[in-house]
Amino acid sequence: MRKILIICLVLAILIIPLSSCGKNDDSELVVGMELKYPPFETTDANNIPDGISVKMAYALGEYLGRPVRIEGMDWNGLIPSLTTNKIDLIISSMTIRPDRQEVVNFSDPYAKAQLSLLVYKDSPIMEFNDLKGEDRKLAVKKGSTGHTYAIDNLPEKNIVVFNEASECVLEVAQGKADAFIYDALTIYNNNELHPDTTRTLFEPFQEDYEYWGVAINKEDTKLLEDVNKFIKKHQDEGGMNKLADEYLGDIKNVFDELDLPFFFDID
Repeated sequence: MRKILIICLVLAILIIPLSSCGKNDDSELVVGMELKYPPFETTDANNIPDGISVKMAYALGEYLGRPVRIEGMDWNGLIPSLTTNKIDLIISSMTIRPDRQEVVNFSDPYAKAQLSLLVYKDSPIMEFNDLKGEDRKLAVKKGSTGHTYAIDNLPEKNIVVFNEASECVLEVAQGKADAFIYDALTIYNNNELHPDTTRTLFEPFQEDYEYWGVAINKEDTKLLEDVNKFIKKHQDEGGMNKLADEYLGDIKNVFDELDLPFFFDID
């Protein structure tokens, strides 16, 4: 009987630490991103994650006292990976939308943007509503805010869906689609790449700006609270503007000239 009691005590001692194992305050912070949106989420010449969102993620990890691992994945896999706990959060220029808020929590906004159009140079399109016309074609990236906006505002037959933004750009540059809808920075950059075959329409056609937030599992309310504290501190200290100076260079001046809202002017 004495031997049985000793064995039980030993087993209890072994089991207690194991049962308490799991994610703690200094565990690895796994951040999901689609690394295809420079200069926010991209990779450098050595295929190492780089960009504004990457630097923001590392600053968040430093604030939380947790090492950071960037997990690159396809856009459509980000939220499923978060809801199944394969990643801890998403920092990937993700717009805060009601449909997404049904399945994940979002932090306070840390950036804003507006939708714009990249238009084929010979297309008659002069404003978004022109895309409602017969035989007009709008290229959209699957799952993007532009995709959602198009579904809500255009006939389904006028929408052509692609998995990558680069495919949408090529479709417009080759005259196979009238326009591509995405954020103003992407539209500006791709017009610079295809100046002979495309033009831009930056005039606002949405009722409000789009706001980007950090997506967090609904069960992790403590992390949500900590991320919101970090965002406020980071903004108060000018952290995002410093990253803008590093990665966006003269783009802010271009945005000012075009009277476009800059990403980090939240107020």
